[in-house]
Amino acid sequence: MGASYAAVVAEPIDAARVLGDTLSPADGAALLFWGVVRQQNEGRAVTQLEYHAYEAMAEREMLRIADEARERWRTGDIRVVHRVGLLQVGEASIAIAVAAPHRGEAYEASRYVIEQVKQRVPVWKREGYVEGDREWVPGFTPAAEPR
Repeated sequence: MGASYAAVVAEPIDAARVLGDTLSPADGAALLFWGVVRQQNEGRAVTQLEYHAYEAMAEREMLRIADEARERWRTGDIRVVHRVGLLQVGEASIAIAVAAPHRGEAYEASRYVIEQVKQRVPVWKREGYVEGDREWVPGFTPAAEPR
């Protein structure tokens, strides 16, 4: 079984490195999910996204998610890299690389990781619009602490 890796970074994500660092000779499939800033959201023209994260907690949760996916689908390595800071349209905000003996497991694990990251990882984004205004986009909400 492989290993998990997670990082929150401020610099552009290197797709070739993320994917290349994930592969081993035991893998027959490798998949890279490349999430990018799009120019429109809910009918509004977007010029940029600003990402913020609670970095230590985000990295721990992304590792936990990657571990869950590796165990469930028996994949090789899974790497999750999320970018923070100000990103322009077309720039990558997240890369998820999954290596596995077979393609089906790689696809399933990758889908699981991105869906769980969006639900569980403390990353917030603020969209900038052509009109000049900016808005926080609904997303991660921390669970209430038990009393």
